[in-house]
Amino acid sequence: MNIKKSGEGPDSDILYISFNQDTTGLAIGTKRGYKLYEIKSVDKFEEIYSHDAENVCIVQRLFSSSLVAYVSQTSPRRLKVCHFQKRTEICNYSYSNTVLAVKLNRSVLIVCLEESLYIHNIRDMSVIHTIKETPSNPQGLCALTTGNDASLLAYPGSDANGLVQIFDCKNLRNLSTITAHDNPLAALAFDQNGQKLATASEKGTVIRVYAVANGQRLFEFRRGVKRCVAISSLSFSVDSLHLAVSSNTETVHIFKLEGTQPAEVESAGLFSYFNSALKVAASYLPYNASDVLNQDRAFATVHLPSSGLKTLCGIRAMNDSPRVLVVAQDGFIYIYTLDPTEGGECVLYRQHNLADEGRSRFEQSRCEHTFLFRRKLPAIGREANSILIG
Repeated sequence: MNIKKSGEGPDSDILYISFNQDTTGLAIGTKRGYKLYEIKSVDKFEEIYSHDAENVCIVQRLFSSSLVAYVSQTSPRRLKVCHFQKRTEICNYSYSNTVLAVKLNRSVLIVCLEESLYIHNIRDMSVIHTIKETPSNPQGLCALTTGNDASLLAYPGSDANGLVQIFDCKNLRNLSTITAHDNPLAALAFDQNGQKLATASEKGTVIRVYAVANGQRLFEFRRGVKRCVAISSLSFSVDSLHLAVSSNTETVHIFKLEGTQPAEVESAGLFSYFNSALKVAASYLPYNASDVLNQDRAFATVHLPSSGLKTLCGIRAMNDSPRVLVVAQDGFIYIYTLDPTEGGECVLYRQHNLADEGRSRFEQSRCEHTFLFRRKLPAIGREANSILIG
């Protein structure tokens, strides 16, 4: 996630933040280099490596390996790939334009420019294919599957609407196109096995999930009704049962993916009767109004202490419980507990500060109490009483 463009965002050294492919690690690019962290548990969050360089604006790590790819603002057309444990440079590539995004899996490395995509073989870093003359993509929006079964790349197929192009990186062919939204795309994410694709448009109110195999729309969720909401990240859980959505608001939405919306079986009860009545009524309404009534709402939510910041989210099991991880552009990482059965408001379990690690423990503790009182959390259980900033 790019943090700063044209001086936007808080006064921080952080320029870029990314989770690794299974959300067990975190990489941050700063004005002074990059740092790698391991997230072993809710209580064990530690820096494992740092590298001095100027203005690192992109940094990606391949799972928990020693392979790291990064780009600096001082040389925005150059990609460096390193083995950080051996402290050796594997390769150094220059491109015709600014590198906007880098994606990795165990088969390929993707470099995204504004109007082209380069596909490298991860074994020897040779260029095996180039997708040229793509629609203008100034944000470097693209998504890559992380599993071993497939190596699929998704990127915008139009700069005028939400068309998604899916490319097979193993067989080097166009796989399919999906007309996902009326407005241009803002976010894309595959689930771990590459069978589902989540999409969001620049409008930011509706999230859709498609079957990659046939392009069928599986789910449609309404994030909210606010205008001018910028979706910053989409993230599936490992089992593909939950989808987390973060934006520039203070709320992270978690949607539950189960059953199918068109032929959903309702349980007995007044709520079910009311829900069924709404769907019957929707069938008599115009197309757009019908869509609004049939959209599902969030299963669970996270409320962050502030809004207006770019955020990156992820879902993974930690300490035998599902957790929602949120990193904000001001350098704070928040870990919340997700109730997989009831959903609802997620409870803050831990927070860490990446941007200001030099503060004393007294100052951190004081900020911890300030945070708790300012947020006025409705339910602070036994877990939420222990909050660490550091």
